Amino acid sequence: MALKLNIGDPKSKRTVQIELDDQNSQALHGKQLGRTFKGELVDKPGYEFLITGGSDTAGFPMRNDAEGEGRRKILIAHGVGNRQRRKGMRLRRTVAGNTVSAITAQLNVKIVKHGSKPLIEEQQDAAKEEKPAAEQPAEKAAETPKEEKPTAKDEKPAEKKPEAPKDETKESGKPSEKKDEKTE
Repeated sequence: MALKLNIGDPKSKRTVQIELDDQNSQALHGKQLGRTFKGELVDKPGYEFLITGGSDTAGFPMRNDAEGEGRRKILIAHGVGNRQRRKGMRLRRTVAGNTVSAITAQLNVKIVKHGSKPLIEEQQDAAKEEKPAAEQPAEKAAETPKEEKPTAKDEKPAEKKPEAPKDETKESGKPSEKKDEKTE
């Protein structure tokens, strides 16, 4: 089964994800958390990596104190695979063992020793080459005609309705003291 390798670079503070084929992932079987391995095992000559964590095919995290391969249920109070609920509360949780095996789906490593070729720039160049292909659908969408909405200049100004004379009796509760000009 293919293994995803998340390589963290402490210098540049970036992470690169590489998918290993079956042959390279077989070379990592038997390695444990906290151990280092040479980059030649994963086609990165000159590098040295430290295994910091991972998860299996079902998403259970690898835990350093769970010896061996496979899954097991352990009683844990804090740390990987458990969120602190109450102080002192211990829960039985399923975790993956600390050894890389056939059921390991993803492995987190960090660079301990850098090689001659930069690892991060290789990934950035590949991303730049893919960008033009990704931008093409956006350009096509921009070229498609959109429904034209009339602008404010094209619209007729809204006709104002004559306001009804205010009845002062409603507002103040008293009859109006205005006198009609005709009666005087």
